Order: sequence, then structure tokens, then C-alpha cells
Amino acid sequence: MKKHTLKTFLLIILFIPQLRVHAQSSDAKLANEYFQQGEFDKAKLMYEGLEKTKQAIPLIHANYMQLMLDANELKEAERYLQRVLKFYPSNLQYQVDLAFYYQYAGEFDKKEKFLNELIKSYADNQYQLSTIAQNLASRQLYREAIFFYEKARAANGRPSSFALDMAAIHRLTNNKPEMTSEYINYAEGNPANLTYVKNLFQNILTEEEDQDFLEQTLIQKTQRNPNETLYSDLLIWLLLQRKDFYSAFIQGRALDKRNQQPGNECMRIAQIAYDNKSWQDAIDIYQYVINTYPNSYNYPPARRLLIRSKENKVKNEFPVDRLAIRNLAEEYAKLYEEMGPNPTTLEALRNKALLHAFYLNELPQAITLLNAIIHNNRSPASLISESKLDLGDIYLLTDQPWESTLLYSQVEKAHKESPLAYEAKLRNARLNYFTGNFSLAKSHLDILKLATTRTIANDAIALSLLISDNTVFDTTDQVMKDFASVELMIFMNKSEQAKAKLNEILEQHPGHSITDEIYWLQARLELEAGDYMTSILHLDKIITQYSYDILRDDAFFRKATILHDHLHKDQEAMSIYQEFLKKYPGSRHAAEARMRIRKLRGDLAN
Repeated sequence: MKKHTLKTFLLIILFIPQLRVHAQSSDAKLANEYFQQGEFDKAKLMYEGLEKTKQAIPLIHANYMQLMLDANELKEAERYLQRVLKFYPSNLQYQVDLAFYYQYAGEFDKKEKFLNELIKSYADNQYQLSTIAQNLASRQLYREAIFFYEKARAANGRPSSFALDMAAIHRLTNNKPEMTSEYINYAEGNPANLTYVKNLFQNILTEEEDQDFLEQTLIQKTQRNPNETLYSDLLIWLLLQRKDFYSAFIQGRALDKRNQQPGNECMRIAQIAYDNKSWQDAIDIYQYVINTYPNSYNYPPARRLLIRSKENKVKNEFPVDRLAIRNLAEEYAKLYEEMGPNPTTLEALRNKALLHAFYLNELPQAITLLNAIIHNNRSPASLISESKLDLGDIYLLTDQPWESTLLYSQVEKAHKESPLAYEAKLRNARLNYFTGNFSLAKSHLDILKLATTRTIANDAIALSLLISDNTVFDTTDQVMKDFASVELMIFMNKSEQAKAKLNEILEQHPGHSITDEIYWLQARLELEAGDYMTSILHLDKIITQYSYDILRDDAFFRKATILHDHLHKDQEAMSIYQEFLKKYPGSRHAAEARMRIRKLRGDLAN
């Protein structure tokens, strides 16, 4: 009996500490609940009963510290922290909390002395130093955190170590130059993650002065390290983001020489300039490739794309110079004669055919050229289909819409669920729109809204909205049919008839929802005719009367470009670009507006 009693007594003794720990845990949980509910007096009373117990400290520490500091009980907080560090002398979080207390209490000398002691204690341990830095940052002691990260970096030995952590702190303190330098530092040590750094820069460096700093930093690094391609890569990316294509070309030219490539980077930059309608930059770059690498694989496409760039430049200088168009057609023919039939030169023939059709009004010649491409054994399948789409457009010019839809449908069937199929469906939708069959047009457009290519999806959405917005209150759809017929006239180069019809719609249907679209077309027609001031007058109607409309930023930006490109009123254009950016900072034209401002200021390379 005695042996059994002794055994029970021993079990009770062993179990008592566990009961005590469980009770403390329950009390800590209740105290924390009081804290979360804002019943701070109750929470504090319970914390005071728990703070002398080592096991309770991790459960109550953060909340209890906060209560004492909020109540300005500084001496009590210091005594508590000293006790905690006796319990947990190597806990880095609690050590940082003591430094934070000194900062909070204004005892800066004590803080510096304590942090210096920590540095001495962990001088060679990068992990502990970086953990201290992390805890300092969480306490918003950012300057001290950076200092400890620098010590951790020195202990690590890699110049790029902890770069992301330091960059994050500089970002929090809005120190963008240092942040930028650390992200570059990270890229230097982790070149495989360069795309990640580019994405960060794209999201963070939205202000022009921040981009200027990055550009100057990269230029200096490129000059100091001419054989390091990372800086050139980043710099070219930045210049392309800023649409400074010629400066990007200068860097790309050097990169091609360094890598012993026959203009590969230059061709890439030229294509981006071309896609962004910076025709003169594209012309200059393609001409350089032609002159510098005449025996390379880049020569044939550069020849064709040079002529294509010139073509687009001529098409956008109003009124269009027919003699210049004729010269371009001859250049395409010369390219074909010199190199014979191949994918590049056959594409040049296609470009030539389109000039004959849409600018020289020589439809039979255009049809002959396109049929020759379609039936040429050396034509790629994609080129054959593109030529069929072009031929369909020309049949629209000759008032044979049934032939057009037949060709569009052939291409759609041959390239199911591909960009070419979507393009064919879009042209079928446009044909139905031109002919006033809006329900069929919208059925095509609804499918195309989900197209894989952004351009086709955007075009489909725009045309669908145009139809929906302007037919909802018109049961006969007559005004919309009249407007669509005008767009067909413009497509068929019947500009004078289109102008007359637009005026007629305005007179017969004043205040109709289509009015702003009419002003937009009138501005376009006058611009193409070279009557720049009248074009601006129509744009001003949109700007003043339809400031809430979807065309408002387009009208504002186009007015600025007319003043800049055609009337050469640079100061007035500069003022409108600046006003445009204030009013429409999220516009799709914003990047180009910034580039044009920089160009007018003389920031861009000549």
C-alpha cells in the first residue's frame, strides 16, 4: 500500500509543472484575447502575472511590450527586456527589441553601443547578422538594418548577397537610387534572373527622374565594363521602354560587335521601332545593317523591311506623295529582280501589290501580283493566306463582296484557331459591318473578343462597342448603316464622297450618339488631305464636347502630334503633351507622349 502511494505521489509531482505550463498557456491566450479586443487594462494585469515565467515570454512578449510603450512605462519596459534576455540571452528578436526600446526612449548612445556589441558578437556569422537586420527592418530601424546587411554581406563575401533584402528596405524608405543600385547588384550576381529585375523596374520606376538615374547608372557601368553584356542588355531594355529607339540602336550596335553577330540585336530593335511606328528610326537601323553586313542572313530581310519602313513613313506624311509611292513600288520590284523568288522577296511583291491597289488605283496589276504569289510553289503557306486576305480586300474595292467573303472563309478554314484564322474572321466581320449586317458582324466579333492576339481582340471589342453604342436607341439602325457606308467609302479611297456623307449625317441627325465618331473621321480625312488646322478643329470638338468619351485621349494626343509633326509648332505641342499626361496618365499614348517631350527637350540622342 505504501509503495502504491509513493508512486502516485511521484506522478503528481512530475505532472504539476505540466499543469502549470498548461495554465500559463491558457492565461496567455486569454490575455492576448483581451489585447485583441482592446481591453488593455485586463490584458496588462494578466501579462504582469505571467512576465516572470520563462515559458510564458514567447506567448506574451510582442503585445506586452506594445502595451508598456503605449503607456510610456519606459523603465518597466527596460526591466522587462533585461529579464527576458536573461531567460533567452541568444534570442536575436529580443535583442533587437532592446535596441528598438533604446530608440523609442531616445537613448541613442545606448542603442549604438548595444548594436556595436551585437556586431562584435556575430562578426563572422552572416546568418545571425542578416537575421538581426531582418528584425531591425521589422521594427522600422531601416538605417540600422542596412548597416547589418552590409556586415552580413562582408561576412558572406559575395557582393550581391542580400541585395533583394536591402533593395526592399530602400524601396520602403523611397530611396530609389539606392534601391535601383541594389537591384542591379542582384542582377550582377544572378544574371539568370535578369527578367525578374526588368519586371521590377517596369513596375517601380514609373517616374522620369528614376528612369534617368537608372539610365545614367547603366551607361557608367557599361563604359567601365565594356565586355559585360548584362549592363548593355538592361540599358537597351530601358531605352526601348522609353521608346528611345535610336539610343537603343547605338547600344545594340556595340553589343552586336562585341558578340560578333551580323546585326541581330539591331534587327530586333529595328522591329520594335517599326512596331511602334517610329519609321525613321527603323529606316536608319535597317540601313545600317544593309551597309554593315551585306553578305549576312540579315541582309535580305533588312532590305525588304527598309522599303516597308519607308512606305509607312510616306503613308503617314499627308497628303500622301503618289510619286514617292511609285518609287517604293519600283524598289520592291528591284529587290525581287536582284534576289529572285524566296520568302523575303515574295513578301516584297505582296507589299508592292498593296501599293498598286490602295494608293495607285491600279487594281488589275495588284490582282495579278497577288495571284502570282498564291500560285508560286516557293510561297510559304502563311504568305499565300495573307495574299488571299489582301485579294479579298481588293474585291471589296471592286464591289465584289461575295468574292471577298469566299476568300476570307478559305483562310479561316485553312488555319483554324490561329491568328490568321482570327484575322480572316475579323475581316468577315468588317465586311458585314460595311454592308450593314450588324447582327452577323457582332456574332463574329463576340468570338474574336477572346482571340489569342491582343490586337485582334482589341479591334473586335472596339468595333463591337461602336455597333452596340450606336444602335441601341435606333430600331432601324439607319444612322449606323450610313456611318458604316462612310467607312467603306474611306476604305475604297472615296474621300470626298465620305466627307459629304458625314456632313449629311450631322445635318439630318444632330446630337446622335455617333457624332463624336463622325468628328473623329472628319479629323482623319482632313489630316490625310493635308488640311491640318481643319483636322484640329474637329479634334477640338471631341475634346470640348466629349471629354467623357472613349475618344477623348486619342483626340488630345492626335492634336499634339499634328502640331508637332506637321505644323512644327514645338512649344505648343510640348504644352499639350504635358497637359495630356496630367489628364490621361494611364492612356495607351502616355509612353509615346513622354518620349516626344524628351525629344522636344533635346534629351534623346541624335
